[in-house]
Amino acid sequence: MSQNHDAGVTALDLGVAEPLSERTKAYFAKCEEKLGLVPNVLLAYAFDEKKLDAFGNFYNDLMLAESELSKLDREIIAVVVSAINHCHYCLTAHGAAVRQLSGDPAFGEQIAQNWRAAGLDAKRIAMLDFVTKLTERPDTIVEADRQALRDAGFSNRGIFDIAAVAAFFAMSNRVASATDMKPNAEYHGMSR
Repeated sequence: MSQNHDAGVTALDLGVAEPLSERTKAYFAKCEEKLGLVPNVLLAYAFDEKKLDAFGNFYNDLMLAESELSKLDREIIAVVVSAINHCHYCLTAHGAAVRQLSGDPAFGEQIAQNWRAAGLDAKRIAMLDFVTKLTERPDTIVEADRQALRDAGFSNRGIFDIAAVAAFFAMSNRVASATDMKPNAEYHGMSR
């Protein structure tokens, strides 16, 4: 890992734990290998490896584990929540993932700017209506909202996964905004 990986990642400038464990070094090397970069969000948590592990484990479970939601669905949720919260870091990073997974740069931009104009199918519209309401007005979620998801074809487990991904990004958006987390510059040009 280069010495300046932690420079300017957040306004808090907490740096990276020294020395990093061999496990974390291997994790960062895997990121470099697969993504061509270490996401700044990981570097932002790397000042405390316990926090990094907690964040990474939860993220990986929500975004990569078995689910009826596709990886693209989960990234779309991340972008929609991040658009509502005006989170520059997450819009940039997860917008790149939507572009990559969909193979369509225009689709990625539509999701970030106005998902309702993206020509989505009824199932994704129901999913994002729920995500929007959960993000903007969580206290107004009622059984009819969950039933609308069931009617669109989601199981109760699917509904839980939708809620968990949306909630995770609501939290992540707030940490990124509070710390002025900077997205990796590479994200801006990915899958365009």
